[in-house]
Amino acid sequence: MSTPMLTAARPAATARPQQEADWVRYALTGAALFVIALFLILPLLTVLVEGLRKGWDAYFSALVEPNTLSAIKLTLIVAAIAVPLNTVFGVAAAWTIARFEFTGKNILLTLIDLPFSVSPVIAGLVYVLIFGAQGWFGPWLMEHDVKILFAVPGLVLATVFVTFPFVARELIPLMQEQGRDEEEAALSLGASGWQMFFKVTLPNIKWALLYGVTLCNARAMGEFGAVSVVSGHIRGLTNTLPLHVEILYNEYNFAASFAVASLLALLAVTTLIFKSVLEWKQQQDRRVAIEESVQ
Repeated sequence: MSTPMLTAARPAATARPQQEADWVRYALTGAALFVIALFLILPLLTVLVEGLRKGWDAYFSALVEPNTLSAIKLTLIVAAIAVPLNTVFGVAAAWTIARFEFTGKNILLTLIDLPFSVSPVIAGLVYVLIFGAQGWFGPWLMEHDVKILFAVPGLVLATVFVTFPFVARELIPLMQEQGRDEEEAALSLGASGWQMFFKVTLPNIKWALLYGVTLCNARAMGEFGAVSVVSGHIRGLTNTLPLHVEILYNEYNFAASFAVASLLALLAVTTLIFKSVLEWKQQQDRRVAIEESVQ
């Protein structure tokens, strides 16, 4: 009776990642570059070219015109108030959601995302219904000579509403991923709550916090819909930069409108560059943390 021959087991073939054909990669890359050039670079170049159509003198004259300076000042004031408020709220909301379990947590998350799903114009109309002359608090405000609409407080409220998710939404997933082991270790070693926050929590979230603040500031300075409803379009008093651009364009003062719009375009480009730097720094910190954990 013959014995069966034993054969050596062949190693399983290792799966190799499938590589796309060169023409597919070139086609996709070319399509992406075309879209970027068409929807990003071309509009920015158009704003700059149109703003300089009548020369540098006309360009700078449009920027130093009193109404333009007033719009710039008001835009900076609104952003200087709204962004810190949203920063404090974002850190507090992220801390609460990432560190604690409580009833209504999902409702809070939904409310944070609400400005992403509600039109800014609708948000402005809500403030009109609340603080307008025929609104809920309108008669009381008029009786006590308190101005909300068609004044700086109304612009700040509208801007805060449309921008408050940015900081919170950047911090929540990061803080959930990091957990609270380091913070509990700091507390067990005798650190106070504030010492734990400034020595442990803040360094761990600093790049994501700056990233969220950058996006929040860019949206605050470029917001149009909500502030358009509550501003009243009072030239020199309640017009922010986007509203001032619209007025100049409607008056067929195209060179001045594009000159002022170039400031917003410059803000957008600066935001993109700063955003890329922050993303790079955040990746570097993660890489260093992974290397330290491996060692």
